[in-house]
Amino acid sequence: MKKLILSFLILSACSPLKEYADTKAVFEKEVSALEKLDVASTASKNELLFVGSSSVRLWDNIKNDMSPYESVKRGYGGAHYYDLIHFTDRLVTSHNPKAILLFVANDITGPNDIFKPMDDLSPREVKKLFKYCYNSIRKIHAEVPIYVIETTPTPSRWGVWGKISEANDLIKTYCDITPNLYFIDTREKFLKNDKPISSLFVSDELHLNKTGYNLWGKIIKTKLKESGL
Repeated sequence: MKKLILSFLILSACSPLKEYADTKAVFEKEVSALEKLDVASTASKNELLFVGSSSVRLWDNIKNDMSPYESVKRGYGGAHYYDLIHFTDRLVTSHNPKAILLFVANDITGPNDIFKPMDDLSPREVKKLFKYCYNSIRKIHAEVPIYVIETTPTPSRWGVWGKISEANDLIKTYCDITPNLYFIDTREKFLKNDKPISSLFVSDELHLNKTGYNLWGKIIKTKLKESGL
């Protein structure tokens, strides 16, 4: 019994929620606002639920880009896995979706990023935080298919693409061995001559423009169809 208690205390002390306790307050107001949206509308069994960062939040043409799939967005600020761990359950609990799609620009920032709440994390730490978010979803939606959209190569973060792609690869490997968890590759379509295609992004060279979102939608829909959704 003492060993069990000791093990529990050790695990609790190592919990990402405690390790990254300071990251919760940054987006609390935005997530609270999203929860208010759930009072009026939630994703049904015929709709996709998109959860993640500003790339989800800013996808204004998602209805057309994802047609014939119906979609509900719950994206906030510049979400990272180290803050999403605090909100994952709150963003998915009210919904009963056909599938959940997760996109986070992960926790590796580039030289042009202004908002850096904390130091860059290693690719392995990114994977660890992703797994925590995934397990949080699974506790609520045990059978719903989950799709992870790869962190897209962007001009503004090209200087750290090596680390970002490594984190992507670690997450993909985990998805490949986990039932009902799928990884959506995007890099091939967003790179030309081994560099990001700048014409797919707005002026900040980080967020997608209309053309970029349209391409994103096509890539996502292809994966959904391939997996039988």
